[in-house]
Amino acid sequence: MLKLLASMVTLLALVSSATAEDFTRFDVFPVPMDAEDAREPSLYAMQDGRLLMSWVEGSGASTAVKVAILANGTWGTPNTVTAARDIFVNWADFASVSAFKDGTLIAHWLQTSAHSTYDYDVRITLSQDDGETWSAPFAPHGDGTQTQHGFVTLMPLDNEVVAVWLDGRAYGKNLADDRAIPDHMQLRAAFISSDGTATADTALDFATCSCCQTAAANSNETLLVAYRDRSKAEIRDISIVRLSDGHWSEPASVHEDGWELSGCPVNGPAIAAHDRSVVVAWFTAANDIPAVNIAFSEDSGVSFGDAVRIDRGAPLGRVDTLMLEDGSALVSWVEWDGPNEIILICRVTTDGCTGSQRLAVNIEGSSVNFPQMAATTEDIYIAWTQPLPDGTDTIRMVRSAWQH
Repeated sequence: MLKLLASMVTLLALVSSATAEDFTRFDVFPVPMDAEDAREPSLYAMQDGRLLMSWVEGSGASTAVKVAILANGTWGTPNTVTAARDIFVNWADFASVSAFKDGTLIAHWLQTSAHSTYDYDVRITLSQDDGETWSAPFAPHGDGTQTQHGFVTLMPLDNEVVAVWLDGRAYGKNLADDRAIPDHMQLRAAFISSDGTATADTALDFATCSCCQTAAANSNETLLVAYRDRSKAEIRDISIVRLSDGHWSEPASVHEDGWELSGCPVNGPAIAAHDRSVVVAWFTAANDIPAVNIAFSEDSGVSFGDAVRIDRGAPLGRVDTLMLEDGSALVSWVEWDGPNEIILICRVTTDGCTGSQRLAVNIEGSSVNFPQMAATTEDIYIAWTQPLPDGTDTIRMVRSAWQH
């Protein structure tokens, strides 16, 4: 059942005409929820012009992972991917949905594997009928350890989907792989076919930050994976690994912020690409100065230009980005405005952001978490978790006409 949310006191910038600072006009768009207590949206634009959205919602004592498809401006009936008592629900590490080139849907969620809070596995399932039915779930990781596996990215590549995640198998374990670093998270990947077969998982980096989102983009037949790295000196900057001609590169830094932190900031990067042009957006607090930075590449991520700061001065981070055909990019992030969170968006170039646009203000006690963006052939969509006065959450979405 479609619901156009009536209480719009927190939405801003839905003006009738764009200003010089606006990217364009954003309007409130309905969301396909079955319940008010819904949260953690994830968006994916399919090649055929449709938009996928996944989210989680409470269902009595259990949690349900839901998926709906937007086609020709109308949401289809939401379908349940899975529902269980032991689904791991986290504001930063959440379920997602994507699609193969042939239209097969692929979804992931997290499921607890032991009594410890952060012992959970990745579960992946496929649908051949637009989400009406789903295959038996499987884990892309084959370690069998009761440790953390999460922060998943599902990225289509040719006729497969590459699953990338953070993996805690080295925590407290005596592993056979002598490259493993005890008590460090790893970045790992596996290739999944639309028939449900998967390759053995492989390590891309044996020491990463433990709880920041991963991100991926395709650039000129090269897959780029961005993530927050971890050095022996506890530097938590953004790195990239590249898959080209069937081979993974060594990790390379996007920019040497030099953020030394003995812990995880729960703030991953975003990456987008068009042809050989690539943009990465990320949060840093190097030298105790919080900032949202961007950097561009014109050679499919082999090298990046200087980092440019784009925030207004009090950023929380939680970035997302889209690459535009003219070589500019759209970046969203969350920032403080006094005691309130605001969601900001800006069209950026190598010179930075000329003027950011406020999309929403959150005046409630909890957070909008991690706003998500996607672009179909016609429109741009942004969705986020919106706290409500009664302590529950809902999902809100805005839409804008696509400016190529």
